[in-house]
Amino acid sequence: MFWFQQGLCFLPAFLVVWSSSTFIISYLIALFREDVDVIFPYISDTAANPPESCIFGLMTIVSAFAGTSTIYARYKFVEKLTEDTAVIRPRLNQFVLVLGLLSCLGMCIVATFQETTLQAVHDIGALLFFITGVLYTIFQTCISYRAYPYGSSLSVCRTRLCIAILAVVAFFPTLICAFFVKQSTLHRDKYDEDYPYHVASAVCEWIVAFSFVCFFLTYIHDFKMFTLRVKTDYVE
Repeated sequence: MFWFQQGLCFLPAFLVVWSSSTFIISYLIALFREDVDVIFPYISDTAANPPESCIFGLMTIVSAFAGTSTIYARYKFVEKLTEDTAVIRPRLNQFVLVLGLLSCLGMCIVATFQETTLQAVHDIGALLFFITGVLYTIFQTCISYRAYPYGSSLSVCRTRLCIAILAVVAFFPTLICAFFVKQSTLHRDKYDEDYPYHVASAVCEWIVAFSFVCFFLTYIHDFKMFTLRVKTDYVE
C-alpha cells in the first residue's frame, strides 16, 4: 500500500498539490503573456485577464471544495478524539469548522469575481479568505496542543505553531501596506511612489497563501490514522 492510500491522507495531499499548482500555473501563464511583471505581482493580478483568469477560477473552485472536504475531515477527526479523550470542547471544534468553511467561501468569491470586474466584491472575498484562514490556523494549532499526545506529535504541533505565527506576521503587512497602494494597474514602475508598499504587500500575500498550503501539509500524517464512512438507513 502506498502512503497516499493510507486513511484519508490523500485529501490534504491533493489539496496541497492542487492549490500550489493553481498559484504557480496562473502566474506562469500571466508572465508568459506579459500580463504581469516578473517581480512580485499580487496573486489576484496573475488571474485578472483571460485565459489565466478562467484557469485560476476553475482551479480555485476545485481547491475550495478540496479544502472543504479536508476541513470537514479534520473536524470529524477532532470530534472522535473528543469522544474518546474529552480533551477538546465540541463547541471549539465546531467554531473552527465554521472558520475553515468561511475561508473556503472566500476562495470561491475570489475565484468568481476578478479584481478587474468587481473589485469591491473581490476584496471582500479576499479579506474573508485571509482573516478566517489565519484564525483557522491559530485555533487548529491550539487544538493540536490541547489534544497532545493524542492525534498529532509534538513536532507536528510545533510546526503548525511556526506556520501560524508566520501567517499572522505576514498578514498584517499585507493588509496595512495595501491601504497605501494607490494604483490598481497590473504593471508597476519601481519609481512609483507607492511601489515599496506594493512590493511589501504582495510578498506578504504570497507568504500567507503558501503558509496555508504548508499548514494543510501537516495534516497528511494525522489523516493516515482514520477513515470516514457514510451510513445509510432506510426508513419505511
